[in-house]
Formats: sequence, C-alpha cells, structure tokens
Amino acid sequence: MLCQLSINNFAIVRFLELDFRPGMTSITGETGAGKSIAIDALGLCLGNRADAAAVRPGASKTEVSARFTLEDVPLAKRWLEDNDLELDDECILRRTITSDGRSRAYINGNPVPLSQLKAVGQFLIGIHGQHAHHALLKSEHQLNLLDSYANHKLLSDAVLAAYQRCRQVEAELESLQQSQQERIARKQLLQYQVEELDEFNLQAGEFEEIEVEHKRLANGTALIEDCQHTLALLSESDEGNIESLLNKAVSLAATLEGLDPTLAPIGNMLNEALIQVQESSSELGRYLSNLELDPEHFAFLEERLSKAMTLARKHHVGADKLHEHHRALADELRTLDSDEEQLEELAAQVVASREAYLQQAQKLSQSRSRYAKELDKLVTQSIHELNMPKGKFSIEVNFNPELMGPNGSDIVEFLVTTNPGQPLAGLAKVASGGELSRIGLGIQVITARKVATPTLIFDEVDVGISGPTAAVVGRMLRTLGESTQVLCVTHLPQVAGNGHQHMLVNKHSKAGQTETTMQALDKEQRVQELARLLGGDTITSNTLANARELLAG
Repeated sequence: MLCQLSINNFAIVRFLELDFRPGMTSITGETGAGKSIAIDALGLCLGNRADAAAVRPGASKTEVSARFTLEDVPLAKRWLEDNDLELDDECILRRTITSDGRSRAYINGNPVPLSQLKAVGQFLIGIHGQHAHHALLKSEHQLNLLDSYANHKLLSDAVLAAYQRCRQVEAELESLQQSQQERIARKQLLQYQVEELDEFNLQAGEFEEIEVEHKRLANGTALIEDCQHTLALLSESDEGNIESLLNKAVSLAATLEGLDPTLAPIGNMLNEALIQVQESSSELGRYLSNLELDPEHFAFLEERLSKAMTLARKHHVGADKLHEHHRALADELRTLDSDEEQLEELAAQVVASREAYLQQAQKLSQSRSRYAKELDKLVTQSIHELNMPKGKFSIEVNFNPELMGPNGSDIVEFLVTTNPGQPLAGLAKVASGGELSRIGLGIQVITARKVATPTLIFDEVDVGISGPTAAVVGRMLRTLGESTQVLCVTHLPQVAGNGHQHMLVNKHSKAGQTETTMQALDKEQRVQELARLLGGDTITSNTLANARELLAG
C-alpha cells in the first residue's frame, strides 16, 4: 500500500508531503489546478520517462519519493529479495531529475536503473487513465484485459515459452535453408575433388617415399658405377686395395707389439679399421647386387610423382600436404552431408514445436473461453447498474491455429448490444462515447478486483458519466476500496462523496510564481468541496444539504 508521497520542485509543485490511508481516497480540485500532479509525480517513481521540463522553474532539481508497506505484497517482497534491495517490510522508491535533464533512481537507498523501478512498480500500483476506455477498441487490449481477469499466468508463460522455442527452431531452419544453394554448389565441387583424390589415393608419407625412390632410379647408372669403384678401392682391386693394405699393417703392428707391448693399442685400432672396411665392403656388395634398373617401375614412379605435383598445384597446396588436404576435403563433404540430415531433423523439429505450441495455445484458449463467460455475466451486470438496463456484454474467443503469436492463437473481440432487438456487435460499431466510458469503467473495476496490486489509481475514468450513473460508479469504487487502496481523481461529487477520505488540490499565484498544493479535508471541508462540485462558485444551503446527503450516503 502507498503510505506517503513526497514531491519537491516538480512542475508547479514546490513541496508536498502526502500521507495516504487504506480505502478510497477522492482527489478533487478546480479545472487546471493540477489534480493529476501527484499521479504524474508518482509515475516518475515508477520509472516513467521525464526530462528537464519536469523541474520547477528556478530549481536545480526535482525529487520525488514514494513509500510503500509490503505486508500483503509477497511478489514485491520476493522481487526485492532476489535483487538484494529488501528493507524490512517497506519499499521506498526515489527519483531525482536535474535541470540539465539527468535522472537518477533509487530503491531503498540503492542506485538502480529505471528498468528496476518499472519492474518493482508493477507489483505496487496499477494506474487506470481517463482515456483507458479508448483502448477498449483495440483487440490486443481486449485480450490483455481478459488475461488480467483470468490471471492464468502459468498458461500464458507456457505459451510464450513454446512460441519462443518454435521461432528459434524456425529461424535455424530458415538460416540453413538460405545457405542451401551455396552448400549444394560446394558439395558438387567437393564430390568431384574428393573422387579425383580418392582415385589417386595418395597415402600418408607416400610422396616423400616416391621422391626418394624416383631419385634413386633416376641415378641408377651412376650409383652402380660409383658402388663398383668404391668396392674396388675397398677390397676388389688386384692392383691394391684398402683391405689388403690394412692386413699388412695389422701384421706389422703385431710384430711391433712383440717388440714393444706399449704399441698394442695401435694394433687394436688397425684391427677395428680392418673390420669396418670389411663390413662396409660386404654391405655395399649386397646393395649393389640388389640394385635393379627397372624402366617400367621408374615410369610408374615418374607418372605418380607428376600426378601428385599436378594435383598439388590444382589445390594450391604443397605436394607433401596433398594427403592431409584430401582428408580435410573428405571431412568437409561429410559435414555437408550431415547438414542435409540436419535440415530434415530441423524440419521435423519445426513440425513438433508447432504442435507443442498449439497444444499450449489450445489450453490457454480454453481457459480464456471459460473466464470470458464469467466476465460476460459480471460486465453485463455492471453496465445494467451503470444505467444501461437492457445492455448485454459478450466476449468472443476464436481459436485460429494459423495465428501463432507470443500471446496465443486467439482472436478476442468484445461485443455489446445496448438496446433491445439489436444483435451483439463490436464496441466501435455499437457503443457511444458515454456508453463506452461506462463499459470500460465497469471492466476496469471488475478486473482490478482480480489483480493482486495493493494500490489502484483511477485518473478521471468517470469522464462522460453523470447523474445516477455517477453515484453507482462511486459506490463501485468505494466497494473496491474495501479490499484495495484506491486513489480516484474525479470531478463528480457523486464519486468524490464515496471516498473514505478526500484530498483537495488548489493552485494559487503569488509574486509571479504559481504553486499547486494538496491537503486532506475534514468532514466539514468535504461538505464545502462537494457543494462546490455540485453548484460551482455559488454555494447555497441547498447545495450544502445535497453535499451532506452525498457524504452521509
């Protein structure tokens, strides 16, 4: 509940500190006095946009704060706890706006963005403006009013989640489909390239092996000649070779060792050298005996080497990287193949997500239809009380599976007939301005009873209403005030007289400055104000008597 509102230097208000009580509070004042000024200031605390024009001329800044009690507002309590902004059982919203347009917001003394003021404000106050009945002509607003009355938030949230899931899958499918032509062209190229490389089938490390073998065969004659010459030098030349010379050296070393044992190491080294030469000669001989000059194999190697070089140039890679490149292209081709599978899978997911959405939307539609019948009766009863005794109100809920949106698949239309014999038709076709105002007020009061907002503000919602109807409106708002705090800005004495308390707005000028004030009225002051509303500037004994009668009623 709103307990206190403090306003400093806002528009034509210099300073106001207003204390509010439970029940219905009537707010009246002369035309142009600024009856809605407190509501406008409160809107700043709820995160409404404002600029430097909100600052009272001559002041450096505007400051507005609103204090709420939270005993019966569990949603607001939970929100404050979740955001580490709790303060016992109170919530203080404060907003400052400087003359250069800078704005700051606070919750329980903590600086916060405007979005958080708006977030917590929805749990604290509901505002119904004087032009709210015009919104009744919009299908979207009619849908929102029905949902507010039904209060089936879990169903609405389920529909929204199903809709978001459906849109996500559809977007993924659309994105994949848009690139499908590119993928098809790429896939065709990859299939040709991979088939060509598959046919060549170059193995890992094969190119290096081919290079080595090709070089050996290309130099086969030179290898044979050089091997033969080396063998001759090592062991096969009759004119002298290294092995025979080393044998002689080993014999001489043995003789020397007999003469001087200290020369034994030299003999050992010569023996080792002789063994190394013999092994080298033997190994070289085996190599020479296995060395074959195969022209056909050489041609095969040369052709494969040439093909590898050609493919490497074609794919702009080194020949030694061709095998790796082949594997990469094959992997990409498999990925594209899996994309086709993903397309089929996403298409199936789209169908499934739409079916899931429609299931949730049908549940929501059934709930709307059920509560629409309930609301039909209540609004019809209300407009009977509001001087439309033959009127009938009906809500038509049509489920359209082709219409998929975040709020479901329903088309909701408010229908009314105001005269006997007339068929039900849309509000815009049947209701006059005054009738629309009364219907809208009845719906607002009825739906307000179902919404768990502790404070409701009605800002001149009784425009276009007068006489006995105004008295009914006053009683409706007073009844609502028994369970919910109601602030009602009005110009009708029949409505104002039903308030549990009454505040008067005055505007006066002094020394070239205009200032608006607001004060709580006692019983006699209320009689005077109601008499003014009844009779204008001239207050007579009759108007005073009528005012006392209104207040007593």
